[in-house]
Amino acid sequence: MRTDLFDFELPEERIALYPADPRDSARMLVVDPQAGRFSDCGVLDLPDLLQPGDALVFNDTRVIPAALDGVRMRDGVEAKVAFNLIKRVDGARWRAFARPAKRLETGDRVRFGRANTACLMGTLDATVTARLEAGEVELAFDLTGDALNRAIEAVGDMPLPPYIALKRPPGEADRASYQTMFAAKDGAVAAPTAGLHFTERLIEKIDARGISRHVVTLHVGAGTFLPVKAEDTSDHTMHAEWGSIDAATAAALNDVRARGKRVVAVGTTPLRTLESAAAEDGMLREWSGETSIFITPGYRFKVISALMTNFHLPRSTLFMLVSALSGLDMMQAAYAHAIKEQYRFYSYGDASLLFPAAQTR
Repeated sequence: MRTDLFDFELPEERIALYPADPRDSARMLVVDPQAGRFSDCGVLDLPDLLQPGDALVFNDTRVIPAALDGVRMRDGVEAKVAFNLIKRVDGARWRAFARPAKRLETGDRVRFGRANTACLMGTLDATVTARLEAGEVELAFDLTGDALNRAIEAVGDMPLPPYIALKRPPGEADRASYQTMFAAKDGAVAAPTAGLHFTERLIEKIDARGISRHVVTLHVGAGTFLPVKAEDTSDHTMHAEWGSIDAATAAALNDVRARGKRVVAVGTTPLRTLESAAAEDGMLREWSGETSIFITPGYRFKVISALMTNFHLPRSTLFMLVSALSGLDMMQAAYAHAIKEQYRFYSYGDASLLFPAAQTR
């Protein structure tokens, strides 16, 4: 399909720079293609919009502080370079986006943290071992394994997406607000943002309604923010992310579906994990590995019956995914409605609850 079909104009003031407070006070647009209508609701209405016996599936990945400010050192000359870690290669090496990458050459040394030559406490050093395409580099850190993990926690900031980070620096509050309450397994370099809306108060309402809760893991990569630059979706190469679902969760969700109840993904990352793990008949099994599943209109969903998600970027793979579920025309109309009604967009923005168009099942 042509990429420009997934374009839309978003006023800059609709981009949320901070989350709702409290988290569950965000608005939520309910999109029902089969009824042909939208409903303006709130995140706290979610339990009442589902039925007892339905299942919610969350992502339990934990965002690491992958935004690193560094000083390149070469022949006595220093230059500031910012990095966003995007994928771990091995115990000591990471791939990263560098800004500006033109300041780097293979073999350069980079120091992160408090670059105080009199005291090296609180610093982390690395060597640029490769320059890759599109501003990517490979960094080999002087530490490895858990020691490297602890150093990154100490010197890094939360990797806010570009549409926020270019307008304000990350703050200490983002260490909590850019992390879901389900975060348990280190590995994401971007938040599974639909999960940011959940609080203990909302969980209590979900449990009281008789809706079951389950978790899968997908370590969100920075490629989730990248627009599709190809003119046709068939020419786009999807970024790969590592995910898993255990045997007990797979069996529980198979039982939910066997009883005629709905599996609702809280975010596009659980959705892609479930659809990657499912057999053609929709049966889930224990699974782990990398997935580069690219869902566009015409895809037949095997597992999920609804999706709670935030509002996505134009021409992004995620807007293509929601259009595959609820229909492109419906989603263009829904986003136009959301803009008109002043919903807040993107990672710290409001939510939507999307039901499928009949032909997507």
